[in-house]
Amino acid sequence: MANLYGDVELDARGMRALAHPVRLAILTRLQSDGPSTATRLSESVGASPSVTSWHLRQLAVHGLVRDASDAQARRDHGRERWWEAVSRGFRFAGEPEDDSLEAARALEQVMESVDGDIVGRWRAEDEPRLEPPWRRRAGRANTRIVVTPAELDQVEEAIERLLAPYVLRKDDPSDTHPAEARWVRVLRYTLPAADPEAPGGPTS
Repeated sequence: MANLYGDVELDARGMRALAHPVRLAILTRLQSDGPSTATRLSESVGASPSVTSWHLRQLAVHGLVRDASDAQARRDHGRERWWEAVSRGFRFAGEPEDDSLEAARALEQVMESVDGDIVGRWRAEDEPRLEPPWRRRAGRANTRIVVTPAELDQVEEAIERLLAPYVLRKDDPSDTHPAEARWVRVLRYTLPAADPEAPGGPTS
C-alpha cells in the first residue's frame, strides 16, 4: 500500500526497538511538540536526562529521530543536542512474517499501555465542553463487512487516500488552516474474524 502520510517504515527490528514505553513517549512528544533536548524531555517521559539521551540515540539508529541542533555551535559552546522526529508517524514495511507479526504485536501492546483509555479521557475532559456541531459529529461506528484479504487492502488504501490531505495539513502553519478546523482523533480498529475451522475455534 502506498505510504501517503510519509510515515517512517519500520522492519521487525525497528518495531522491537520502539516497543519500549520511554522510547514511545519520547517519539510521541517530539511528534506533537516539535524539537527538544534530552533534558527537556526527561521529566515528561519519566527518565533521567542521560537515559533519555540514550533512548534518543537508539531511536536515531532506526531513523525515527534525527539531530536538529547546530553541530558547530554545540562544539564551540557546549550546547545540548536538540532532536526532532523524522515524520509524524510510523508503519510496518514489507510483507508480514512470523517474526514481524510478533514484533508488531509487542509494539501494539506498548502503545495500548502508554495510550491508556483514550476514549474515557475524551468523554471526561473534552466531550462535556464540545459545542453542539462538534458533539453531533462525535461518536463511534461498528461496521461489519464481508471482504477478501485483497479487498480489505483496497479499503485500507481508500481510507488512507481520503484522510491524507487532512493528515498532511498538520505540517502546515496553523494560520493557514480553515477557520473552523481543529484537532480530531480518528480511532479505527480492523478486526478480522478467525476461521471457525481453525485450531481453538468453536469446532475444535
